[in-house]
Amino acid sequence: GALFRYSPGFLSETSLAEADMVDYTGFKYSVGFNSCGSALFIGLKVAGVQPGDKVLANAFSFTAVPSAIHHAGAEPVYVESTNGYTMCAEDLRAKLDAAQAEGSPIKFLMLTHMRGKVADMDTIHDLAEERGVTVVEDCAHALGIQWRGVQLGRRASVACYSTQSAKVINSGEGGFFCTDDEEMAARAYCYAGCYEQLYNQHVVSPPAAVFDRVKRQTPNYSLRMSDLAAACVRPQITNIEQRIARYNEMYERITSQIADVPEFDIPPYDERVRPVKDSLQINLQMSDEQVGAFLAATKRRGIPAGLFGSPDNARNFRCWEYALPKTDLPRTERLIKIAIDIRLPATFEPEDFDQMAAVLRAARDDVMLA
Repeated sequence: GALFRYSPGFLSETSLAEADMVDYTGFKYSVGFNSCGSALFIGLKVAGVQPGDKVLANAFSFTAVPSAIHHAGAEPVYVESTNGYTMCAEDLRAKLDAAQAEGSPIKFLMLTHMRGKVADMDTIHDLAEERGVTVVEDCAHALGIQWRGVQLGRRASVACYSTQSAKVINSGEGGFFCTDDEEMAARAYCYAGCYEQLYNQHVVSPPAAVFDRVKRQTPNYSLRMSDLAAACVRPQITNIEQRIARYNEMYERITSQIADVPEFDIPPYDERVRPVKDSLQINLQMSDEQVGAFLAATKRRGIPAGLFGSPDNARNFRCWEYALPKTDLPRTERLIKIAIDIRLPATFEPEDFDQMAAVLRAARDDVMLA
């Protein structure tokens, strides 16, 4: 079959999915990639990041984020996390101030919305604009999430969304690079693998003259989304709002049954956010020993909750030996030692979430009443 997005004579599923993403998110352009990590890497490239540049990034994130910065030849400068899993605006300002005082101002920010948790976007974007910082948003977990009624990522120069299997749209692997800038979009297409006049096969695309201006200067990294992945994505974009409503309903169902547990600190959502609650995070108010016992108890009962700070968790910045922080991150370090992560599968029935709540309560009792 015609699984290559540029197969002659076929209307590409990838081109159609890009158009669907434009319609849903409100961006002018969307480029399909083989992964969100690839899209983030190219987001940095088209933003102007050069080898040796510094890029501000969340200390609490997934390894794909510092990896994208490393891939671009740049150096991450990590910003502390709040207890709500979002970038700390105060620490962001402090790190910008420190770099300015050293005579080497930082001009790039990769902002992650870890597990769909949203920082104070007004404060962060206002600060970035004030300092002349270009923002690339890692919206891997953020498709469907809205800030003040607008799709998250719309204020960034580039926003990247994931279609990896644990996300709200699932093609196994894949991602979309979104922007309003026609030259950034054309360059992203060329980096992904658009060559010659293949841009004529796009459904939504910058003008041919823009491609002709940039294509000979832009290497082809062959990072295209396949039409097979795009065919998986398209029906899910169509019904995403119904699935978001169900995710949020099931989240409220499970959290209402554990909200009174004193050791369970469930970070609240900002009232300015329309969330997508497809996973549950809890900050355990327990000692390190009790946290370990709690995780063992949930695992015995069939819920493999993850601890973000475990020694082999790819969200633990201590595991990023290729790009370790150069300063201490005490707030983030404390957070990931108590923060646990539980998936809320879309295939579960309401009664399954009742059972999950019962398991979490029973595991707490095992630890605290022992």
